[in-house]
Amino acid sequence: MSEPVETALLELRRQHPTWGPLKLRSRLEESHPEVAWPAPSTIGDLLKRQGLVTARAPSRAVSRPPIAPLTQACAANEVWASDFKGQFRTGDHHLCYPLTVVDAYSRYILDIVGLDSVKEVGAWPVFERLFQEYGLPSVMRTDNGSPFASISVGRLSRLAVRWLRLGIQLERIKPGHPEQNGSHERMHRTLKEETTRPPAGNARLQQVEFDAFRGVFNTERPHESLGQKPPASRYQSSSRPYPGQLPEPEYPGHYEVRVVNSKGYMKWYGGEIFVSEALVGERIRMEETAESL
Repeated sequence: MSEPVETALLELRRQHPTWGPLKLRSRLEESHPEVAWPAPSTIGDLLKRQGLVTARAPSRAVSRPPIAPLTQACAANEVWASDFKGQFRTGDHHLCYPLTVVDAYSRYILDIVGLDSVKEVGAWPVFERLFQEYGLPSVMRTDNGSPFASISVGRLSRLAVRWLRLGIQLERIKPGHPEQNGSHERMHRTLKEETTRPPAGNARLQQVEFDAFRGVFNTERPHESLGQKPPASRYQSSSRPYPGQLPEPEYPGHYEVRVVNSKGYMKWYGGEIFVSEALVGERIRMEETAESL
């Protein structure tokens, strides 16, 4: 290996400590196609000699029960995946909860936002801004935690109800099965390594780290599942624009329609029935499914 080639490889590796031989080689081939870059195995040997490789603990083989398949994203914006990366404290000891949203087809990170809680009041403005900028997805994939789901009827949360009113299908991975959203989890691992070890001094500086990571991940970092191309090469905005306000549900005339009051109840034949606090203020429909005996 010539000295200029070795120097270029090591410099790029130091700029991106989590990139492996394949990513380093692909990035350099794209920027300098006239150079004969060494094989990934040779690059790996170079990184080991320079002490730039940290051995990972071997993973245990775990027997998992079969799980139902999720929607296969065949185009951009068919499926968005969202999650909170585990919370941590910034240098000033304040908790940070990073909310991440990714297009499942292109692996394009739509946003990473450090919030001060996992409450819907902070999450919804992030999604609304993304809908305004990129349009609407067909499916939103999440886990079963707050603010994406709740223990109420249909496991609905206020955030999930907003998505439904926009015509977005809800898709939740099974509890205890983060591997169902494996690519998102792997991105979280890289995000943690590159932006939180160590954490920034405060929330503002931490957001700067998140934004910089997102820029490199989307436009520079080669992705193996994309043929070593960056996610930005596969992503384009949705053809479904955000309407600006949540559409009211439309029901056929034969349905009984009730409005859920501020305590989560609806009126029914002179009495009240508890429905869900997630549906406060919503118009819901009743349909007779069998005649009374």
